[in-house]
Amino acid sequence: MHAMTAAHLTLPLGSIVRITNLKTDHSALVRITDRGPFVPGRIVDLSLAAAKALDVYLPGIAKVRLEVLQSPAPLDTGGRWAVQIGSFAGQKAAAELADHLQKHYQTAKVLKFVSPVGAWWVRVRVLGDDRERAVALVRETETAEGAVFLVRLD
Repeated sequence: MHAMTAAHLTLPLGSIVRITNLKTDHSALVRITDRGPFVPGRIVDLSLAAAKALDVYLPGIAKVRLEVLQSPAPLDTGGRWAVQIGSFAGQKAAAELADHLQKHYQTAKVLKFVSPVGAWWVRVRVLGDDRERAVALVRETETAEGAVFLVRLD
C-alpha cells in the first residue's frame, strides 16, 4: 500500500512500468506486484502511494498511459495463463459456475476462492497454461454474474 506498486492482468510480475496521468501529466515508476484490476475497462490498479503520486487518489480513477520499461519475462511469448471470472456475491454461485466449467472443460483445472474484498472468484487453468487456449476460453465464456478476464500467473 505504501510502496510504488500496481496490479495488472497480463504483465509479468516484477515488471517496471511508467504510469502517466493524462490529465495532469504527472508520471511515476511502479512495479507490477499483483493481478487486477478486475473491473471491465480498467488497465491498472495503483497502490495508495502510486495513486497519490499520480494525483489519482482523490478522484479514484483517471485516464493513464502505461509504458513497460523493464520486464523479467517476454511480454508476447511464454507465460502461464488462466481465465478469471469474478465477482460473485456468494460461494454458491461461484461453486455452480465452477462445477459447470469443470464439466464443460474437462482438461482444465477450475478453482473457486475468496477475493481480498470478500467476493468469490472462479479461475480456470487451461491445459498447459497456454495463452491461446485461455484467450479462446475468454471469448466463449459467458456468465450472468461477474466479468471474464485473461490473467497471467507468472
